[in-house]
Amino acid sequence: MQNQNIAFIGGGNMASSLIGGLVADGYDPQQLWVSEPDDEKRTALAARFGLRPAQNNPDAVEQAGVMVLAVKPQLLKPIARELAPQVQRLRPLVISIAAGVRESDLQRWLGGGVSLVRCMPNTPAMIQAGATALHASRETSADQRSLAESILRAVGVTLWVDNESMLDAVTALSGSGPAYFFYVMEAMEQAGEQLGLTARTAHLLTLQTALGAARMAIESSDSPETLRHKVTSPGGTTERALETLRDGELPQLLARALRAARDRSRELSALLGEE
Repeated sequence: MQNQNIAFIGGGNMASSLIGGLVADGYDPQQLWVSEPDDEKRTALAARFGLRPAQNNPDAVEQAGVMVLAVKPQLLKPIARELAPQVQRLRPLVISIAAGVRESDLQRWLGGGVSLVRCMPNTPAMIQAGATALHASRETSADQRSLAESILRAVGVTLWVDNESMLDAVTALSGSGPAYFFYVMEAMEQAGEQLGLTARTAHLLTLQTALGAARMAIESSDSPETLRHKVTSPGGTTERALETLRDGELPQLLARALRAARDRSRELSALLGEE
């Protein structure tokens, strides 16, 4: 990967996270280009990472073997069409981290036959703790797949899905997932305060408990179910609390929530692809 120039189209949070992860992994920042219409943001990125700023999208792409589309989904169509002649001439690997924009639409806007990898990262990528699912077009070679995976692995774990439609399920689970956990943390803090704890105490205990539980799940060979059983004593406090959650049909509620998120992802994809 080290001999590839990478052009980032867009310099927002996710692009900044990827750039930071690559530089932290030892990637030469002089091989990274960024095109960003906000002069202040572009200058700040160049100063922070030592990369090469580009005045416009074509200038960035002209230098690159990899093009990362890191703009808002609703902006992607005109940008892709602007870059289509260069993409057809230079044939870079195109990586899209724009949520909900389907491969067929991107291929149409870019002129077709493009080596393309769609990615669904999540916001913890901003602290190099992300989870990213990837899907490659049939034009994408094994080396290009490996290259895309190496770039996204700079901000967390990666995995591939064989069917592009599974990215809607990924969006529902891990793409939107951080918000679910934040919501649970918020509710636990409020419940702790209702039990008499100070706001600060409830906040710190909630966050450290969430961190500890996540680390146990990651570092243990046991499943979450097994870990739950290990901390649930028969007739104890944890069992009573879990019975209450089951009575409230928490598993069914989460299933409905994820289906709703997946269905909305499909709806938005259809809207974004409209001509």
